Amino acid sequence: MPFVVIVLVVLVVVIRQVNQYQRGVKFTMGRFTGMVEPGWRIIIPIFQSMTKVDMRLKAVDVLDQRTITKDNISVNVNAVLYYKVVDASKAILQVQYYQNAVEQYAQTTMRSVVGEVTLDELLQGRDKIAERIQAIVETTAAAWGLDVENVELKDISLPPEMERTIAKQAEAEREKRAVIITSEGELGAARNMADAARILAETPGALHLRTLQSINDMSSDQSNTVIYMIPVEVLRAFDGFATKNN
Repeated sequence: MPFVVIVLVVLVVVIRQVNQYQRGVKFTMGRFTGMVEPGWRIIIPIFQSMTKVDMRLKAVDVLDQRTITKDNISVNVNAVLYYKVVDASKAILQVQYYQNAVEQYAQTTMRSVVGEVTLDELLQGRDKIAERIQAIVETTAAAWGLDVENVELKDISLPPEMERTIAKQAEAEREKRAVIITSEGELGAARNMADAARILAETPGALHLRTLQSINDMSSDQSNTVIYMIPVEVLRAFDGFATKNN
C-alpha cells in the first residue's frame, strides 16, 4: 500500500498536462531541449522545467496615446491589436514577457505613424494608417515568434476647440452645398421658362390658347373676378380695318 502511494505521488510530481491550445517549451538543466505537444508529459523535477505558451489569438487594447500630428494638432488615439504566438520557443527565448513587449512596441509605433500624417489624413484614412502600423509591428514581432493579424484604430479624440472648428467647417460646407443646389434649381427653372416663352412666341396661336386655358382655370372658382385683356394682335387688326375704310 505505501508503495502505491509513493508511485501516485511521483506521478503527480513528474506529469504535466499541456492543453490543446498550448505548447510547452522544455528546458533540461537550463538548456532548451525541445517543444512539448498537448497531452500528459513527463517532466523530471530539478533537472527539467517547462513553460506553457498560449497559442490562441489575443486581443490587446493599445491604450490612449497623446500624439501631435504633422500639422501640429494634439490628438488622443487608441487601438486594438490582434496577434497570436506561432513559434512558442522564440516567444520564450527571444524576448522577455512577449505580451508586454508587443503592446509597448505597438504604442510607440502608433505614436510615430500618427505623427507623420495630418489630421485630415488621420480622420479620412484610418484604415490605411492601421495597416501601416500593423506592417511595422509585424516585422519586429515575427522575430519574437508572433503573428500580428490585425490592427484597428478604435477612437480618435480631438481637443474641444478643434471639434468646434470642425463642426463650423462642416456647417459651412452644408450651407455651401445648399446654395449650389438652390442656384442650380433656379437656373433650371429659368431655362424652362425661356424655352416655354420661345415656343409660345414661335408657334402661331399658342399664346391665345394659353390665355384661354388660364381664363378657364380661373373661371372654375366663382369667387374670382376675371378681367379679360384684349390681345394686342386683335387691336392691331381693328386698327388696320379702320384705316382701310377711311
